[in-house]
Amino acid sequence: MNFEPLKGIRVLDLTSVVVGPVCTWRLAQYGADVIKVESPEGDLMRGLGGSSPTGQHSGAYLHFNRGKRNICLDLKKEGARQAVERLVAISDVIVANMRPQALERLGLDAASIRARHPDKVYCLITGYGTDGPYAGQPTYDSVVQGATGMAGLTLARDGTPTYVPLLICDHVSGEIAAGAILAALMERKASGQGRSIEVPMFETMAAFVLQEHLAQQSFDPPVGPPGDLRLLSPHNKPVATSDGWISFTVNTDAQVRAFLEVTGRQAMLGDTRFASVAARARNVAEWFEVRGAPLTGKSTSEWLTLLRAADIAAQPCHTLASLQDDPHLEAVGLIQSEMHPTEGKTAAIRSTIRFDDTYPALRASARPQGWDTCAILEEIGYGGAEIEALLASGGARANRAAQ
Repeated sequence: MNFEPLKGIRVLDLTSVVVGPVCTWRLAQYGADVIKVESPEGDLMRGLGGSSPTGQHSGAYLHFNRGKRNICLDLKKEGARQAVERLVAISDVIVANMRPQALERLGLDAASIRARHPDKVYCLITGYGTDGPYAGQPTYDSVVQGATGMAGLTLARDGTPTYVPLLICDHVSGEIAAGAILAALMERKASGQGRSIEVPMFETMAAFVLQEHLAQQSFDPPVGPPGDLRLLSPHNKPVATSDGWISFTVNTDAQVRAFLEVTGRQAMLGDTRFASVAARARNVAEWFEVRGAPLTGKSTSEWLTLLRAADIAAQPCHTLASLQDDPHLEAVGLIQSEMHPTEGKTAAIRSTIRFDDTYPALRASARPQGWDTCAILEEIGYGGAEIEALLASGGARANRAAQ
């Protein structure tokens, strides 16, 4: 099934690295025609995301840029800026994550574009927005993790701040930006008017952290310190078994009783500190010490059998290597394989969202740099001689293997 609710919507992708490409990747998943404008230097993620057979397509780049066409333009050249203006004119959505000052110099900021094209949906993803003392400063995911207190959560728990080893701020902010664009497109369908959207990573992720960890300080006066004490418990982590690690959670009274019985702690069934949700909330530290104690008497597989039989949420704690072999992921075909035009056989991650019992078709693999340059220039009215002149000037670059 081709689930393409955005078919007919064209997105001009002026983004790079992770947060912007994640946003436009999501729109491409829904059928939008995404045209990625890439500089001659190339998207940093082509190499930063790890090695590859040609050195030009890291695995991360492949996954974040699936389903997009690629045009290579040097926006420092006048001819390239004219080509971008033509692309703006035919696009419904413009997404950018360059610094606002750079966009203004190029005339590609929201105010400039929507003054000429008020029907466009323009989304700017920034580190810190366009107001406030941090506006315009550069940032990356790890910097946002630190600035929002996310890294500091482990300082409160373990005594040392640490980064989540995942580009979580980029992913969350990119997905939120995609959702905002969908909302603006719905409004435009009714009104005919576009919108200027701004998604600042710092505020977005600060809100993400505070929704859980403002906690007792959500009230005036506060009823306790900030932080969800369950999540900040040093015992809130995977539990060791005789041959590995297991992840499980017990929250309801019925789950707690079943857990104590299955793990041979029947004597604790009468302990009033753990008898109810409210009691466990008052005795968080003690309860999580019990819950997080090692289960080294049996293997991970044996514990999974017992816990699942008791209707307790439990799964093995995978490594990055073992996750790829998880039987459920294999059964549903999350990771597929395909042939890339320059990298050979590569892994492809299909959509995780099912519509009418079917997953949307896998979008085309991420393109080599400049793969669609000539075709796109033709679409926006350039003749053969004009294309060759633009290529000769350095304003555009093309991958001739695509011809």
